Amino acid sequence: MFYRDTWAQIDLDRIAHNVRHIKEHSGYEHLFAVVKANAYGHGDVEVASTALEAGATHLAVAFLDEALRLRAAIKHVPILVMGPVRLSDVALAAEQNIDITAHDIDWITQLAQYRGPVANVHLKIDSGMHRIGLTNAHALETANSLLSDHKCINLVGLFTHFATADGSKDYYAKQLKNVAEITAGIDLAAFKYVHQSNSAALLYHDAQPNTNSARLGIAMYGLEPNDSVSSPIELKQALSLHSRITQIKRIQAGDKVGYGATYEANESLKVAVIPIGYADGWLRYHQNRPVSINGKKYPIIGRVCMDQSMILIDETVKTGDRVDLLDDQCTIEMAAKDLQTINYEIVCSISDRVPRRYMRGGKVVSERNDRFGHVAI
Repeated sequence: MFYRDTWAQIDLDRIAHNVRHIKEHSGYEHLFAVVKANAYGHGDVEVASTALEAGATHLAVAFLDEALRLRAAIKHVPILVMGPVRLSDVALAAEQNIDITAHDIDWITQLAQYRGPVANVHLKIDSGMHRIGLTNAHALETANSLLSDHKCINLVGLFTHFATADGSKDYYAKQLKNVAEITAGIDLAAFKYVHQSNSAALLYHDAQPNTNSARLGIAMYGLEPNDSVSSPIELKQALSLHSRITQIKRIQAGDKVGYGATYEANESLKVAVIPIGYADGWLRYHQNRPVSINGKKYPIIGRVCMDQSMILIDETVKTGDRVDLLDDQCTIEMAAKDLQTINYEIVCSISDRVPRRYMRGGKVVSERNDRFGHVAI
């Protein structure tokens, strides 16, 4: 249920297609569906449920807050928090059966004093990304020694993250070498889950040695980790973005459109207004980009406003017509190229002010409006 003619549409069949085929291609036993950032803007609970049905075995998020929201809806599936968790919150994660990441030796030394419900822990190796993680063999061996026999710690996993699996093969190979060196002094078979591959590694590289798990992020949503590399899997873009025309007006030569009066008509023109703007994640950089109406492309003119945008149209367009801002014709990849950014940013920018409509078999099966909650159809 929503009261503004702007919405994002997520095809759950496409999510399922991407998960199923990528898992088959990879051969990994365990697949973590990465649903952080509200499933990259697609809807965390809805995508998580679909991914699990399609063959994912685990869920992964960035923060404990995201994990707790998922746990309220999905009770018995392992959820990994890949980012840091405060020591004071470890017991809460353990009570909710949420796995946490041990990433820093000082933090791990303090965790060794933990007494509470048994916490599932994954050790994080920094093999070259230089974000969070243990950077050398001594730190990893110390962490393993402190936690492996701890009565209140269940050391279940070990993982790293690749910086260039979608690009530099040399740096990817260097990270693989670093992993081998850092883990040489421990028994990887002691870990239930060893995961290195992200979407790019799943699609563009062979399975890493001594791994049985992987993490599927951007490709689950039908988006390429690298748009210049051909994927072995047919990825299907799951999200589209739509609005409807609320007003049409004619302007004359010399009339200006939008804040800053950045667009000036040089003749008599027709302008349509749609109720979507930068507060919805339809950022000001979309000015001059095309949208589609009735299968024909038209440009956005003037600066995108907080709540509305203007489009230069012709005589065939009518008030109430649907405007396709992102779809199979005006793709997310095209938008990312036009804006000189990445597809991740396009979808993650779509705010929770935009309702989500979920499709299966070409039919609406549910709607989500975060101003009101989830609505089943």
